[in-house]
Amino acid sequence: MNITIYDVAREANVSMATVSRVVNGNPNVKPATRKKVLETIERLGYRPNAVARGLASKKTTTVGVIIPDISSIFFSELARGIDDIANMYKYNIILSNSDQNIDKEIKLINSMLEKQVDGIVYMGGKITEEHINQFKTSPVPIVLAATVDPSEKTPSVNINYEQAAFEAVQMLMDSGNRGIAFVTGLEETTANALKFEGYKRALKDAEIDVREEFLIKGDLSYQSGIRAVETLLEAKEMPSAIFVASDEIALGVIHGIQDRGLKVPDDIEVVGFDNTRLAQMVRPTLTTVVQPMYDIGAVAMRLLTKYMNKEEVSENTVVLPHQIIERNSTK
Repeated sequence: MNITIYDVAREANVSMATVSRVVNGNPNVKPATRKKVLETIERLGYRPNAVARGLASKKTTTVGVIIPDISSIFFSELARGIDDIANMYKYNIILSNSDQNIDKEIKLINSMLEKQVDGIVYMGGKITEEHINQFKTSPVPIVLAATVDPSEKTPSVNINYEQAAFEAVQMLMDSGNRGIAFVTGLEETTANALKFEGYKRALKDAEIDVREEFLIKGDLSYQSGIRAVETLLEAKEMPSAIFVASDEIALGVIHGIQDRGLKVPDDIEVVGFDNTRLAQMVRPTLTTVVQPMYDIGAVAMRLLTKYMNKEEVSENTVVLPHQIIERNSTK
C-alpha cells in the first residue's frame, strides 16, 4: 500500500501542511507536534515523493551527472568527488553513461532536464556547437568537469593541460631524450589538443622537430597502448621516450615495450597522464602527470551548488594545480 501525506496527517491528527513542514525541516512546528508526526511517519513507513515535492518547491534536490565511461578509473574518481560534495549539500545523484557518443550525450542532457534535475555536471570528450547550444539553452546550470569548452562560455573545472604536457616532455628532455613520441586518444578533444600543443612547445623550445612517425592516435584503452608500441617500433628510429595522454594507455605502452624484450626505463622511458591508481599497480611504477580527479569532481559539484542556490561566483572557469610524480618508468 502506498502511504501518502494525507494518511500521515489523518493518523497524527494534524494538517497536511504541518506534515509537509516537518518533512521539509521547517522550524515553525511545536516540538511535541514534530515528535508525533515523526513517530507516525516511522510507524506507517511513509516516504516523501521527491517529484511531488519538486513540483511544489520547483526543486528536486537532484543533480544529473553524465560521464563517458562508468567503468573507467579516471571517471569513477571524478564521480566520487561529485557524490561526496552532493551528499554534503543534500543533493541526490542521477548517474548516466554516455559511451563518448555525441548523440547519446545530447539525448542524456535532455533526459536529465525532463527529470527536472536542479543542475548537471557534465564530463565528456569533444564539445561541439550542438553541446554549447544545449548548455546555453538549459533551464538549469551546467558545470563541466575535466572537460574543456573551447568557447569558455560554460562553467568548468580543469587543470592546465597544455602546461602539464609541456612540463612532462621537458622533464624527459632534461634526462637526455631527443626522440620523444606522443601517444594520445583518437578523439579530437580540446584537452587532447592542448596536451599536443604542450608537447610541440617543449620540442620547439629545444629546437627538435615534430616527427610524424612519433605521433600515434588510438582509443583510450590498454590495448591501444600495446598497438601504439608495435607501430612505433616499426619506425626507422626507435623513440627513447614516450609521453602518453592517459595512464591506461601508458600501461599498454609499458607492457608492449616489455613484450618486445625491451626494458622500461633503460631502453624507453614512459610518462603517463592522470595519476590514477593504475600508475602504482604496474611494474615499473609509472611516472605521471597528476590530474586531481577527485578534487576536480568535488570543486565542480561545489561550483554547481553555487549556481543552483544563486550564490555569488567570482570565477566560472576554475583551473586546479597539477604536478608530476616521478616513479620508476623514468630515469
